[in-house]
Amino acid sequence: MHSTLELTLILLAAGVFSLALLKAAKLPALLGYVIIGIALGPFFPGMDADSSTAHLAEFGVVFLMFSIGLEFSLARLKSMRQAVFGLGGLQVTLTMFIVMVIGLMLDLSWEAGLALGGVIAMSSTAIVSKLLSERDELDSEHGRLILGVLLFQDLAVAPLIIFVPALAQSAGLGEALLYASLKAVLVLTLILTLGQKLMRPWFHIVAQGKSSELFMLNVLLVTLGLAYITDRAGLSLALGAFLAGVLIAETEYRYQVEADIRPFRDVLMGLFFVSVGLMLDLHVVIDHWDKVLVILAMLILGKLLVISLLAGLFTQSWPVVVRVGSGLAQAGEFGFVLLGLTLANGLLPGPLHQVILAAMVLSMLAAPLLLMGGTRLAQRMEGGAWMAEARGVHEIAARAFGKQKHVILCGYGRSGQSLARLLESEQIPFIALDHDPRRVRAAAQAGDNVVFGDSTRAEVLMAAGVHRARAVVISFAHTPSALKIIASVQRLRPEAPVIVRTVDDNDLDKLREAGASEVVPEVMEGALMLASQTMLMAGVPLARVLKRIRQTREARYGSMRGYFRGLTDDIADDSGGERLTSVMLDARHAGCGKTLTDLALESLGASVVGLRRPGTPSAEYNTASRLQTGDIVLLRGEPDALAAAEIALRGN
Repeated sequence: MHSTLELTLILLAAGVFSLALLKAAKLPALLGYVIIGIALGPFFPGMDADSSTAHLAEFGVVFLMFSIGLEFSLARLKSMRQAVFGLGGLQVTLTMFIVMVIGLMLDLSWEAGLALGGVIAMSSTAIVSKLLSERDELDSEHGRLILGVLLFQDLAVAPLIIFVPALAQSAGLGEALLYASLKAVLVLTLILTLGQKLMRPWFHIVAQGKSSELFMLNVLLVTLGLAYITDRAGLSLALGAFLAGVLIAETEYRYQVEADIRPFRDVLMGLFFVSVGLMLDLHVVIDHWDKVLVILAMLILGKLLVISLLAGLFTQSWPVVVRVGSGLAQAGEFGFVLLGLTLANGLLPGPLHQVILAAMVLSMLAAPLLLMGGTRLAQRMEGGAWMAEARGVHEIAARAFGKQKHVILCGYGRSGQSLARLLESEQIPFIALDHDPRRVRAAAQAGDNVVFGDSTRAEVLMAAGVHRARAVVISFAHTPSALKIIASVQRLRPEAPVIVRTVDDNDLDKLREAGASEVVPEVMEGALMLASQTMLMAGVPLARVLKRIRQTREARYGSMRGYFRGLTDDIADDSGGERLTSVMLDARHAGCGKTLTDLALESLGASVVGLRRPGTPSAEYNTASRLQTGDIVLLRGEPDALAAAEIALRGN
C-alpha cells in the first residue's frame, strides 16, 4: 500500500511527463491528464473519492473556482440569480424526480432512486469552468447560464449530503433539510456581509508590509479559510473559494491576486484530473461493458435533453440552448461524494455502485468532446461556420464602408495601438484587424476603430478596403503570417505599400523579396519608426512627421505607454508593466456628476489617457468637465492602480 506522499509524488511526476508529451503532440492537457490517470489506475487499486490524494486534488477545483470568482462582482452575481436559482433549481429538482421514476421502473426503491438522482444531477464544475475559461466564453450568454447552474449545484451539495443518509433512515428528513438550508443561508449571509466590510481593510494592512511572501500567504489564508468555513458548514469547498474570489474582486488587489494564485491552480487542477482517471476501474468496464455503456448513454442523453429543454425557458436562442445542454451533460466531482454516501448507507448495492462510478468517469472524460460537438451543432443552427465567417467579413466591410485612402492595421497589440493613436492625432483614417476577442472587445468598448478579423485571409483584407487603402501595416512580429498578408496584398493591389514589423533582421530580405515596402524593427522605438513610415506614405510632410516623433520622445512616449491585455498576453507575457483599461459609467456609479479633478485618480497612481462620449470620437478631455452617464474613461497604470481607479469611478 502506497503512502499519501508516494501517491502524490507519482501523480505529480506523471502529470509533468504527460503534459510535456501532450504539449509536443498539441493535444488538450485536460484529456491527457485523465488518460494518464486511467493508465496508472491498475497500479493503484482502491483510489476513490474518499482517498487523501483525491482530497488534495480537490484543491485544484478550489483554486479554479477562486479564479472564476475574481472575474465576478456582487452586482454581477445578483444579476445571475435567475440562472442560479431558476434554471439551476429546476435542473436539480427535475433530474432527481426523473431518475427516481426510472429507478422505480428498474426495481429500485424510491429512496435509492431519489439519492441516485442527486448524484446524476451534479455536473463537473472543474472541467466545464476550465473549458469555458480557456475558450473565453464565461461572459457569453451560454457561459452565464452554465455557470449559474453549476453554482446552484454547489449550493445543493450541503442539503444533499444530509438528504442522502436521511433517506436511508426515513426519519427526520424534513427537519434535517430545514436545518441544512438555514445553516447555508446564515453562513453565506455572514460571509458576504462581513466579507465586504473586512476584506479591503485587511488587504490594506497586509499590503503595507510590502512583502510578496506575506501577500501570497494572505491570499492562501483567505482562499482556504473561507473554503474551510463553507466546508464545515456542510457546503462545498469550491463555493467558499468562489465567494473569496468575489469578495477580493471588489478590492484593488484582484489583478495581483490572480497572478499569484495561477501556479497553484494549474498544478492542482492537473492533479485533480489525474485523480479522476484513477477512479475508473477498467476491470468493471470490461466485465460489465454493456451496463456501463447503457448507463453512460442514459446519463449523457438524459441530462442533455432535460437541461436543453429547461434552458429553452430562459433564452430564445436555440444555439444557446444546445451549448448549455452539451456543456452540462456530464457527471460531476461532487457526484462522487454523494455516490459514496449512497453505498455507505446501503441505498445502492456494491456492483451497481461500481458500474455507475465507471459511467460517471467516462462521461467526464467525454465532456470536452460534448462541448465541442455542441458548439459545432450550434454553429450549424446559426447557419454554419461559413455563415459566422461571412458575418465577420460583413461587419468588417460595414466598418470600412466609405473609407478612402485609409490605413489597414493588421494586429492591435502594443505596437498596433501605439501606431493607431498617432494616426488618430493626424486624423488619418484607419481600420484595425485583430483576432484576439478579449482585446477587440476591450479596445472597441473604449471607442477604438478595431474589428475582429483574421488579416491573413484575403477576403478579410478585401472587406477592409485594401483596394482603396493608402497602406497596409503589419504590426505583429510573425513572419509566416506576414508573408501571407503580403502575398494577398500583392495579388489584390500590388501598388499598395506594406510596412512590416519584425523582431530582428533575420527575415528582412525574405519580407522585402515578398513585396514589403518597409521592414521596421521592434518594440517602442520600432513603433515610432513604423508610425513615421506610415504617416509619410499617408501624405504627411516630412518636417511634420519628425516634429511629431520628437514631441512623442520628449513626452517620454506619453499616451503611447500601456496596452489592452489579450489572451496571448496572459500566456506569453506576464512581466507586469503599465496597462490600459476602459471604464464605462452608468447612472448608479459614484463618478457620475463629478469631475476628474474631484476624483483625484492621479493620486491613486492611474493616469487618465482620455474621455470618450457617445458620438464623440476624440480622446481629448477637460479635467473640469463633469462625467456623465455613458462616458468611457480611458486609464493607464499598474494593475493595482487601475483597480483602485475603477473602484473610485464606480464606487464600492
